[in-house]
Amino acid sequence: MRRGDERGFMARVVKIWLLSLLACAAVVVLSFTRIDVPTAEYFWRIGRFLTPLNKPFGPAVILSAESAAVLGLLLARLVRGHISLFSEVLAIACLTSISAYAINSDVLKPFFGVPGPAEVMEGVRHGFNFLRGSEDSSFPSGHMVLAGAFAGVFMRFYSASIWSLAALLVLTAGLLIIGDWHFLSDVVAGAFLGVSAGILAGEGWAVHSVPR
Repeated sequence: MRRGDERGFMARVVKIWLLSLLACAAVVVLSFTRIDVPTAEYFWRIGRFLTPLNKPFGPAVILSAESAAVLGLLLARLVRGHISLFSEVLAIACLTSISAYAINSDVLKPFFGVPGPAEVMEGVRHGFNFLRGSEDSSFPSGHMVLAGAFAGVFMRFYSASIWSLAALLVLTAGLLIIGDWHFLSDVVAGAFLGVSAGILAGEGWAVHSVPR
């Protein structure tokens, strides 16, 4: 790709991302003001049946699995001297997922300070409490950041996987809402942030990695 064509392509990509950001922000605002609480109230009783999924699909389990995968791939690289492109993509996906989750938990959640559905159902006001949150706050969804970042890397390298991964992200979002772990605004914001981080990390790796 020529330099001029590459610049034009990147300009289109940035424009698409900015439009997506505006669309995401609009959905988040609409959901936060009109949809979040009624939806949480509707699924409140149903969500209790999904409580057993807390442990096997908790962030600690997922992060541990991703860390183990990265360690295993690193050892394979040291022993064999090389790993496949798929293995490289898997390693980048896991590392991006872990990093994005950490930033979300340590920076974004404490900054926005949005209480979760369980707290709201007990009477806490559904709103932003800027700079008064913690890693247990609800916005954006850590699970969606984890999953979105992982999926975004694979979307960048394997375009054929986009629709199937998008469907899995929608399924994950639905379970988080039905289980009253998160509001709709949480999962929308988390998915956008995660996928954006994944695609960016994948693009950075593709541009700066050593050609095979």
